[in-house]
Amino acid sequence: MNMRTRPRSPGFTLIELLVVIAIIAILAGMLLPALSKAKSKAHQINCMNNSRQLSLAWRMFADDNNDYLPGNIASTSSDDIGNAPYTWVLGLLDYSANPSNTNLNFLRMAQLGNYVGKNVAIFKCPGDRSAVTINGVVRPRVRSLSMNGYLGEFPPMSNNGIRTSGYKVYQKFAHITFPNPTKMWVFIDEHEDSINDGYFVTMMNGYDPVNPGAWSTGNFPASYHNGGGGLAFADGHSEVHKWLDPRTKPPVRGVSLGSGGLATGVASPGNPDVDWLMQRSSHKTTNPTRY
Repeated sequence: MNMRTRPRSPGFTLIELLVVIAIIAILAGMLLPALSKAKSKAHQINCMNNSRQLSLAWRMFADDNNDYLPGNIASTSSDDIGNAPYTWVLGLLDYSANPSNTNLNFLRMAQLGNYVGKNVAIFKCPGDRSAVTINGVVRPRVRSLSMNGYLGEFPPMSNNGIRTSGYKVYQKFAHITFPNPTKMWVFIDEHEDSINDGYFVTMMNGYDPVNPGAWSTGNFPASYHNGGGGLAFADGHSEVHKWLDPRTKPPVRGVSLGSGGLATGVASPGNPDVDWLMQRSSHKTTNPTRY
């Protein structure tokens, strides 16, 4: 009896396989940007929620303390645990093995710790990937937010931060009239290479009267959100502001402020981002013409 050879099952040819791979690559190319955009949007929403919670805690503190705003101690004084009763946050950040970079207690023990329910995660934007190595272990830094340097000089602690003379320092919430609470920023995401204490420097040179040639950056804002940075305002709202000038968005180098990286008080004439921040930071105490 003749035995017929059983036909072989058809399979992919090389060309068909290449076509399938090409289709998968095209689909991935279409989907991955959308997924990346969705992830970025989620980070942005989370960031705004964090800073908003902090701004509400900041306001509740004033309600409980005769309208006095939380303190805002700068420089090495912010690394002294004895100053916890006088400032909104403790800790001097850099890229070294300094334990302040990872010390969550410095967030819990300062003035706003109780007002955020010890929820220390809200002190950091999810877009901030900065980390330090301590004892051979890579650990994330605990904070990305800083406070407007013209806010919060709570007695009896004097402030040793950098301010432009002749501009208002707001000690009480009721003092915030120019700019009004809707236009006065309180917290800002600070650039990884700029952040150290919780005090954000805004130089007001050339603001009033207007002289764009005298404008300069103080500290640098972060740009975690497609070139924008998160801010929270005195009325409790948060937003992401897109920075326009490349000078406002220097690349991250992983070098601490003043250690060969970014510096405070860098000339930036005509920078619209500097003007935007000045408009929302303070105003002239004598004969102001800009509000």
